[in-house]
Amino acid sequence: MVKEELNIVWLKRDLRTQDHSPIFEAEKNELDYLLIYLFEPSLMSYPDSSSRHFQFCYHSVKSMDSSLQNFSRKVEVFQAEAIEVFDFLTKKFNIKNVFSYQESGIKATWERDKAIAQLLVKNNITWREFQRDNIQRGIKNRLNWDKNWYSNMAQLPIVNTFKKSNLEDLEHPFQLKSSLLASLENQPISFQKAGEQAAWNYLISFCKERGKDYSKLISKPLESRKSCGRISPYLAWGNMTVKQAYYYVSSHQNFSIYKQGFRGMLTRLKWRCHFIQKFEVACEYEMYCINKGYESMEYENNDSLLENWKIGNTGFPMVDACMRCLQQTGWINFRMRAMLVSVLCHHFNCDWRKGVYHLAKLFLDYEPGIHYTQFQMQAGTTGINTIRMYNPVKQSKDHDPEGVFIKKWVPELNEVPVEFIHEPWKITDLNLKLLNLELNYPKPSIDLTEAGKKARDKIWGFRKNPLVRQENKRMVAIHTRNKK
Repeated sequence: MVKEELNIVWLKRDLRTQDHSPIFEAEKNELDYLLIYLFEPSLMSYPDSSSRHFQFCYHSVKSMDSSLQNFSRKVEVFQAEAIEVFDFLTKKFNIKNVFSYQESGIKATWERDKAIAQLLVKNNITWREFQRDNIQRGIKNRLNWDKNWYSNMAQLPIVNTFKKSNLEDLEHPFQLKSSLLASLENQPISFQKAGEQAAWNYLISFCKERGKDYSKLISKPLESRKSCGRISPYLAWGNMTVKQAYYYVSSHQNFSIYKQGFRGMLTRLKWRCHFIQKFEVACEYEMYCINKGYESMEYENNDSLLENWKIGNTGFPMVDACMRCLQQTGWINFRMRAMLVSVLCHHFNCDWRKGVYHLAKLFLDYEPGIHYTQFQMQAGTTGINTIRMYNPVKQSKDHDPEGVFIKKWVPELNEVPVEFIHEPWKITDLNLKLLNLELNYPKPSIDLTEAGKKARDKIWGFRKNPLVRQENKRMVAIHTRNKK
């Protein structure tokens, strides 16, 4: 029996129909093509993953299906390991080409891709991988990286057009199991809605009105929920490209009016790619201190402190409010993310690896290339970045002075007067009686001032370590020569 010839577009973190190079090349080819997306058990059980991620991807795929239905096309979804799926497809079809984006992912996805590459070579199938957001594979340093990035952003986003597919519905043994399907369908309304159209709704509303106070409110945990772009989940899972966002913001009619905020947004789009490029060069960021000198740093790793940090019950109102907000919505602003890591690693004296997967699971916009590089930067284990130690009380007073955000997420403090909202442990028994208040909220397990001093002495002292200094030179050569 002669097998049908076709191509495959393998979707990963690129769940959209526009500005999509693999789809563009597949449409140009004379053969019809199959769009596939995989729910891979090994990755779904990996410690960085959670149901919120899979739900977002599932609904992103459904959004694509809605856009493609007029072309008799849909995304074929599989619940199986990639090697199983491609083995099945290569036996059923005469596959000529596989088109996909390169994935700057964790080591597990890198090993998977290498296994798939071997299988495709064995079957004489060409695999064409495309750059994602100008992240370059295989570079040894950052010479000309900035220049290339801006050159890429100056090009217009791809306009994808579609021909009608003649492929019949595919029958395969890897259908989504009913238990998984039920979980995927049930995405909580407290999370941002998935899909290409939702992504554009956020970007359009940002440029129309929300972005006017972007720079002013970016550090505020409450106000930033409206004033920030809020497109990070869509960039992370590929409902939108950095180029699409960059082009839309930079060419918007309100740019001259909201110039400061819009420029801030564009700068952060570039920094986003900068950090993913770091991870592309060294995915060891996930498991090891990128500066090997810090591997010998000792931590107390108090289990009680760690657990209270995870559940948002530390006794520090801003820390607990941020963690609980993350649990319910999947998003907090950058400064509060940095504060959570700082408190864990510095004040609580815990190894960054104790909390890195926990936050990965909570972030709806989890992007490996940003997550691990930023986590280590805030933990102070890169050696080349300025050490930023965020005092949670100061952050609370500076960015939520009336305690509105705190009271929203820590209802135990609803009746606490503003003068005590940032440090409720300072309320005396007499105050409680006068206020007729019963405080059901824990006191901090550490002395913030003492812990901060101890952490600063440790982390700054470690910078004198000979191996740390040696590693600094290596890292600077790779990651910071980017001006030419």
